[in-house]
This record gives sequence, structure tokens and C-alpha cells, in this order.
Amino acid sequence: MNNHYAVALIPTLSASRYLQQLCKHWSHKMTVSFTADQGTILFPKEERSESFAADATVTLQAREEALEVRVNASADRQLETVKAVVASHLDRFAFREAPLAFDWR
Repeated sequence: MNNHYAVALIPTLSASRYLQQLCKHWSHKMTVSFTADQGTILFPKEERSESFAADATVTLQAREEALEVRVNASADRQLETVKAVVASHLDRFAFREAPLAFDWR
């Protein structure tokens, strides 16, 4: 897409469960595809009061001891917004472990 992206490897033993919860949660209003081990969520470029050049893509990969989250966006502001939304939702689903460690790179 472009160079507006960030990746976080979040330590958890429940990566698959959180991945599936997140994908199911957004599947009713966004384009989502997922299995137990990987998922993709498209955040529309028209987001509330903002409009971006392209959709943002969140890619999730469940690992044995971590959940890898990658966000690709068309602008820095979109990237920061999507990162925050994903992190807050994952913390909500992982309330027993929250706050999760998001070390975005």
C-alpha cells in the first residue's frame, strides 16, 4: 500500500481467541476474513468525519505465544487512529490480561 504501517507483537497465550473475537466483532460492519490463525480487517477510507486516500488494512497472525498485528494505512493520521481502535478493542476482549503490551514498530 505505502509506507504508513506499524507492527506489534503482543505477548499472549490466547492469540487465536483474541484474533477470532476481534474479527467476529467487526464482521458485521467491515470486510473481514479469518481463520483460527490469521485474519484481515478492512477499515473503510471514509471513517466518521474523515476521508483518507484508501482503506486501512489490519492483518492478524496468531502465534504460539503472541498475536502479531500489522496495520497498513494511507496516512499517518489514519494509521494512528486504527492502531488505537485495535488496541482498545483487544484490551477489552483480553480484560483478564489487560492492558496488553503493544510495542508498535
